[in-house]
Amino acid sequence: MRRPIIAGNWKMYKTREQTRAFFEAFLPLVQNSNRAEVVICPPAVSLDTAVQASAGSTVEIGGQNLFWLDEGAYTGEISASMLRDVGCQWVLIAHSERRQYFGETNESACRKLVAALNAGLKPILCVGEVLEQREAGLTHEILATQFQAGTSQLAVEQFANVCIAYEPVWAIGTGRVATPEIASAAHTFLRSQIAEKYGKTVADACRILYGGSVKPDNCNGLMAVPDIDGALVGGASLNPQSFAALVNWRS
Repeated sequence: MRRPIIAGNWKMYKTREQTRAFFEAFLPLVQNSNRAEVVICPPAVSLDTAVQASAGSTVEIGGQNLFWLDEGAYTGEISASMLRDVGCQWVLIAHSERRQYFGETNESACRKLVAALNAGLKPILCVGEVLEQREAGLTHEILATQFQAGTSQLAVEQFANVCIAYEPVWAIGTGRVATPEIASAAHTFLRSQIAEKYGKTVADACRILYGGSVKPDNCNGLMAVPDIDGALVGGASLNPQSFAALVNWRS
């Protein structure tokens, strides 16, 4: 049985003071929740604050990005060991905004995956198509390419510690959301790709999250899909009440 994950990606939002205020309001709302693992990925400057504010709870903290080397003259970058040192347990890899705005490639995503796993972090590899690719019927081709290239250096034992997030780029921040049928088809295809590469046992155990304008009013329908193992949440994770509603979704 795959335990769901509800992960919040705060992107470039919230100061340290706002981070503390969020957890003060959020933690009491989910203190009795145990249906899902809860992960929050704040901006790098608020990671330490988030770790401290969530101490004693079951909420785990993740980074939004990392660099694949452990140290060096790489101004502005953060290593996997630095994320571990501050108390992170998770990290997002190759979010669509990293691909779109900052030149993330499948090759760099793979190097980051390896670095994260070597440091003991739990990575969430993000894959997904843009609207033009979907309309051209290329969704499966894009997903296959991103998955196969992004995991090209991983052995079976390594991949067993990776989660996947399917995020249709056309649904991120647009208010549009993939129907449960669209999401199910993509998740089923991704699981078949995992099975082809790593075997059915690994594929059956891998958790695949959906990301793309997930909100309390559409979460129940998405989470009812057998191949959807949780959600990677953007805007709705910024509000304690709305994110708690997602963590406490009704099946």
